[in-house]
Amino acid sequence: MSAPLPLRNIAIIAHVDHGKTTLVDQLFRQSGTFRENQRIEERAMDSNDLEKERGITILAKCTSVEWNGTRINIVDTPGHADFGGEVERILSMVDGVILLVDSSEGAMPQTKFVTGKALALGLRPIVVVNKIDRPDGRAQEVLDEVFDLFVNLDASDEQCDFPVLYASGRNGYASTDENAREGSLEPLFQKIVDHVPAPNLDVDGPFTFLATLLDRDNFMGRVLTGRVQSGRIKVNDPIRALDADGNVIEVGRASKLMSFNGLDRVPVEEAKAGDIIALAGLEKATVANTIAAPEVTVPIKAQPIDPPTLAMRFAVNDSPFAGREGDKVTSRMIRDRLMREAETNVAIRVTESEDKDSFEVAGRGELQLGVLIETMRREGFELGISRPCVLFREENGQRTEPYETVVIDVDDEYSSTVVDKMQRRKAELTEMRPSGSGKTRLTFSAPSRGLIGYHGEFLSDTRGTGIMNRLFEKYGPHKGQIEGRINGVLISNCTGEAVAYALNSLEDRGILFVRPQDKIYEGMIIGENAKPEDLEVNPMKSKQLTNFRSTGKDDAIRLTPPKIMTLEQAIAYIDEDEMVEVTPKSIRVRKTELDPHERKKASRKKELA
Repeated sequence: MSAPLPLRNIAIIAHVDHGKTTLVDQLFRQSGTFRENQRIEERAMDSNDLEKERGITILAKCTSVEWNGTRINIVDTPGHADFGGEVERILSMVDGVILLVDSSEGAMPQTKFVTGKALALGLRPIVVVNKIDRPDGRAQEVLDEVFDLFVNLDASDEQCDFPVLYASGRNGYASTDENAREGSLEPLFQKIVDHVPAPNLDVDGPFTFLATLLDRDNFMGRVLTGRVQSGRIKVNDPIRALDADGNVIEVGRASKLMSFNGLDRVPVEEAKAGDIIALAGLEKATVANTIAAPEVTVPIKAQPIDPPTLAMRFAVNDSPFAGREGDKVTSRMIRDRLMREAETNVAIRVTESEDKDSFEVAGRGELQLGVLIETMRREGFELGISRPCVLFREENGQRTEPYETVVIDVDDEYSSTVVDKMQRRKAELTEMRPSGSGKTRLTFSAPSRGLIGYHGEFLSDTRGTGIMNRLFEKYGPHKGQIEGRINGVLISNCTGEAVAYALNSLEDRGILFVRPQDKIYEGMIIGENAKPEDLEVNPMKSKQLTNFRSTGKDDAIRLTPPKIMTLEQAIAYIDEDEMVEVTPKSIRVRKTELDPHERKKASRKKELA
């Protein structure tokens, strides 16, 4: 074995919105990675447009800083359970983790999910209580929660004896004193160097490397990121890719090697055991494959990945307005894009239908699939999206379905409403306790099926103040029928432009989704009926003109503003016989069968079945 390298590889793990990416920004600034006068965006690691808009991390990213002669490779990980596929893989690249917890919210479900994976790999976390300057902070209680969490996750005595720092990522200081309100991040840098072991790997053995992230580059082709587990590699060295069973997938050369410096990938001539690098030169190798020297025959053991639990059908857009707003409308284009996504995102599985016009896309949750649809929409695709459905399993002759742990923080006055709604959706309340500041924390075990479409209703019920966090728990017994949407819909019976006069008379029927002059077509859903049944209406009906004058003046038509749904709201809203039409400019809700006679036939078939 060679001497340990002056190198530290760490991952930052935390729940969504606990301040990971902001902390990394400050590590950049205080290590000198950015010049004092360099203008950079806030949350520089969230480089993807959707990440900036939503304020969440979707893609795991590698970066590197230097501090007092030690190179620290940092991986910023997604904090949302739907992107957990990213988290699992990257933990195999690092030797330590910083567990970041909010001084008020404490240990949340995603913290539990990722920390469990890290502890199982034998990693020893550094616990950082972030946002210590919050007026509702409760640092000592949060530390007790973290300790209890470690015990519940079967952490070893060594892992339970974790070092603690109190920090404010936004203000750029960390300290061992919870009352500190100024300073720098030097204590955190020092703790990383002292507590995280240097990679203790065989530099003299044959070259091996486990691909943990996959990216595409227009000039270099496939770019695989991971850690060199043994040996050395130079540019143009011969390499080959092995799958989990040791079969050779392809043989090639390392055409380009890159290490990380701040936010940039920098070309290097050589890399050795312990280095986190990006490698180009292979065309078929993918995530979880071992890239190695030609003499290596045994692959590196890869971390198993939790299976997808939710699926949606992505179909070619067959509405009367197809092709008007997007330039990528054919099934071949959709197929190629989905296959490319499945290649780089191991948490997604794509299955082609028999008619070749639609694809079943399975993933971890509504958010993950919603991000994929939004990304495709921005790339110019037009799609028809079905209602999400959960993936059932057969175990010992019994039908099972995915369950999720749901943790809800809600104002005390709304807790009974939330409990009632969750129980109607077949969720079981497992814990209920006050969480301070007039809030209650509710924990449920709920079938994923019952949670589809609930988030919007939950926000309405709690006046936007409730916070809901979900995490895959297990496959459990099938819960039977779960109530869905109570109200029917208003369906247009004609194609053209909506007329204010007609919409005015339809307002009494329910809530409208369209404005005057919006383009509509037969079979499109233009509103929600106040009653349970669907109703076909004419949104183009105009006022009858006669040569008689009315005695009173015509009243000016004043319409209530319509309910305009976001992509996630539309997907959550639709029923089994409905679809969301997604184009670069519009999101419309429609019946799967646009023709009323076909709809009746389909409904009769369903009743018979």
